[in-house]
Parts: sequence; C-alpha cells; structure tokens
Amino acid sequence: METIDFLRDMVKKHPNDYDLGEAIRSYVVNYKNEDEDVTTENNIIKEDSTVSVHYTGKLTNDEVFDSSTGGEPLTVTLGEGSLIPGFEKALQGMKQGEKKTINIPCNEAYGDITKDNYQEVDKQYVPETIQVGQMLEAKNEMGVMNVRVKEVKENTVILDANHPLAGEDLIFDLEIVSVGDCFRGLI
Repeated sequence: METIDFLRDMVKKHPNDYDLGEAIRSYVVNYKNEDEDVTTENNIIKEDSTVSVHYTGKLTNDEVFDSSTGGEPLTVTLGEGSLIPGFEKALQGMKQGEKKTINIPCNEAYGDITKDNYQEVDKQYVPETIQVGQMLEAKNEMGVMNVRVKEVKENTVILDANHPLAGEDLIFDLEIVSVGDCFRGLI
C-alpha cells in the first residue's frame, strides 16, 4: 500500500482526531520517501490559503526583531490583511516544506516614517519618569494605540505613533510547516 493510501485510510477511520492530522502533516513534511511526490495543487500557497509558517525576522544589520523558532508557527489565512504586503506576497507560490529567505523593502512592510505621526504633548499627561524609547498607550477618538517616546523636552514630550519598524527594510527566513487545505483530498 502506498503511503498516501495509508494516510487516506487513517483519516477516514479517525476524521475528528486533531493529533492524527498533525501527525500526518509532520510525516508529509519530514518523513516522506524522497521518491514520493506529495505536492498537490492544494499545498501550494495561493491567495486564500491558510498557512502555518516558521519565520525569523531581521533588520538589514542582522538584528533579529521577531521569531517563531522554538515556539508555535504563525498560522494565518492569506488575503485577510493580517500580514504585511511583502510577507504575504512572498508566501504565494511556496509549498509545504519549502524554505527561503526574503527581502522586504519598507514600502511593502510598515511603510516610511511619517512626521504626521509625531505628537507633542505637555509633560503633565505622561508619567514623571518618562524616557526616550519608552512605549506608552495613548487614547484618542479612534481608541487605544501604542506610541513611543521620541524626545523629552523641558515642558513637553514628543510621541511617535509610527510602527516601531517603519522606515526599515526587513529580511525574513521562512519555512512552510503546512498549507491548510493540503489534506482536503484525503478524506
């Protein structure tokens, strides 16, 4: 019996077993025979795919700013707007088990630094121990947002509402763990 037939039988016998599904995904990614091709149209990432991906995000000076290594992969559905555009675009066309490094210019990441996102406020509205670089929560008519202290003056403080990675080109090391629809044809 071919491996894929065995997996299909196991999924039919245990359709609600989440751990079994994860075990099958793990097998397909890590332990398939080299001569078995389990790539299908369903496990190539496209615009509406649900993807689990391990990533390490770095600045151009190789400083790591975020990583899923040692933890759970990021699981997201493409096309929902939850990823920066360059990251989502780079995932499309990749397949389960694939690894690659991508470079994302700031205009496809968090954008340029916008001076309109600076706000000068009186010191009475911030904690007395305020320091440059400190993160604060600010409330406005749109709700709560995170701001960073850009400058502390004698009577005022300049707050920066730009994303902390605005103006930065980013590098991501990617590893596709699974593509959500890759087992649709097995059941």
